[in-house]
Amino acid sequence: MIHANAPLTPTGRLRLARCVVEDGWPLRRAAERFQVSVSTAARWAGRYRDLGEAGMADRSSRPRTSPARTPTRTERRVIKVRVIRRWGPARIAYLLGLNPSTVHRILTRYRLARLTHLDRATATPIRRYEHPAPGDLVHVDIKKLGNIPDGGGHRALGRAAGRRNSGQRGHGYAYLHNAVDDHSRLAYTEIHADETTETAVAFWIRAQAFFAGYGITVRRVLTDNGAC
Repeated sequence: MIHANAPLTPTGRLRLARCVVEDGWPLRRAAERFQVSVSTAARWAGRYRDLGEAGMADRSSRPRTSPARTPTRTERRVIKVRVIRRWGPARIAYLLGLNPSTVHRILTRYRLARLTHLDRATATPIRRYEHPAPGDLVHVDIKKLGNIPDGGGHRALGRAAGRRNSGQRGHGYAYLHNAVDDHSRLAYTEIHADETTETAVAFWIRAQAFFAGYGITVRRVLTDNGAC
């Protein structure tokens, strides 16, 4: 990739090199004409003599040798710990006496999957999917959350106080009715005091109208086997 401020493109390099090699221009004259340094003009002219037009392309900036690179044996130990124990860079670095950034570079170099992309129990990659268009699939579910009374819940007041608060107004549980579009991740949520059939149906009618307001036509809905 050519640098944004590079004075010469491969075509410009070729023109400069031909002026020097084929037309016999002095390096200083060619450098002034193409607004580069004399050393730059000499470099492209030399590459043209050696490689022709192929020498005008950018070369890799990777060094020929990396004497400070982590030894292969250490890299293998890092990979072994990652595969067997499924630890992150910090824990692996502490075990092997390395810098966490070094461990991270090793894991990245060998393209090992992130822990968030793996099932911790089996170490197999988690299969994720995404439907091709908005509305192709909408996920619907209900999340039950306990209301915490003023002054704290049972962890602060004890079980007895928690039971006394359970029947009071404003305590008990709140039910988050959620609908999420699989493709766009656009979500619609309402908080209700119950999860009855009537509440769930009314929620879905409003959710469908919400998605329609964004130009999304719902084609399929996925939910669980809840009674509502």
